Amino acid sequence: MQYMLLIYAADGAGPAPNTPEFGAMMQGYMKFNEEVNAAGIFVAGEPLQGSETATTVKVRDGNTQTTDGPFAETREVLGGYYRLNCKDLDEALSWAAKIPTADYGSIEVRPIMELPG
Repeated sequence: MQYMLLIYAADGAGPAPNTPEFGAMMQGYMKFNEEVNAAGIFVAGEPLQGSETATTVKVRDGNTQTTDGPFAETREVLGGYYRLNCKDLDEALSWAAKIPTADYGSIEVRPIMELPG
């Protein structure tokens, strides 16, 4: 099944550009990109099922928290996404927890709507 991993964070919440922390975060994204490509699960772009199907993932102090529903705070904005072909929701949540922005933002995981035809 395919899942959309929507990346949310408040403006300015992450590392500032041109800092060592920003460079480390970008290296984390490059590593994530390499891993999902090597795993053969990276895909892109389709309609999503309704927001009632969402699960939100946050990582705080090394602990992964999951919440049913799209509960990103309103000050958070969508900054990017990944579309992955995972065997189930648990695998999608596991990958979501590896996205660097999960350390200070949140990752919403939603199944892709399968259209007839």
